[in-house]
Amino acid sequence: MSISVIIPTFNEADSITVTIKKVRQHSNGQIQEILVVDGGSTDQTIERANTVGAQTLESPKKGRAAQMNAGAKHAEGEIFYFLHADTHPPKNFDSVIKKAVDQNYQAGCFQLGFDDDHFLLRFYGWFTRFDVDLFRFGDQSLFITKDTFHELQGYREDHIVMEDQEFLRRIKKNASFTIFDKAVTTSAQKYRDNGIIKLQLVFTLILSLYYLGFSQQKLVKIYEKLIN
Repeated sequence: MSISVIIPTFNEADSITVTIKKVRQHSNGQIQEILVVDGGSTDQTIERANTVGAQTLESPKKGRAAQMNAGAKHAEGEIFYFLHADTHPPKNFDSVIKKAVDQNYQAGCFQLGFDDDHFLLRFYGWFTRFDVDLFRFGDQSLFITKDTFHELQGYREDHIVMEDQEFLRRIKKNASFTIFDKAVTTSAQKYRDNGIIKLQLVFTLILSLYYLGFSQQKLVKIYEKLIN
């Protein structure tokens, strides 16, 4: 079973080249394609992705959920692997995913690591080993079989934020899900820019308000007001 790596982007020129190279370096030969699905970048994201041989696609709609759905629509692999543009998968990640599918898992994710050794970031990442839905977010990446993705009708495009939490809950209700021992490495730049404690508190606030039923518009306003 081949794997399509799907990377949603918006103004990711500074990180997309390295991420694509890391995907190839850490692959064990199971990757069929790397799809960069762009949401209207005004920088050199698409050009740089093309330069290193990724396939690029302009999404009909902006927004991570819509872009990932667009990527899934065009992907040819039998397994989809959704990856953020500032996140690098661990070595042999494709073999790990393939083994999980062979063991009848239909979806799963890696644990979280950061490119910063700050003890609080290591602490945050440590919690992602536990099978608790509140600790699962898109920066941990997600694999899901093509059939399962389409059966669940993909991501909800009316979700501007928390699209990963919403989809995860549907996956776990309807499919077998696993958490790998290995971790992805994601950029800690946003934590450095906003403050490690402050940003985690903001994320916790938004997550809490989401489950309290606040609208997407209100959540986005809070996000934009509190996070640089």
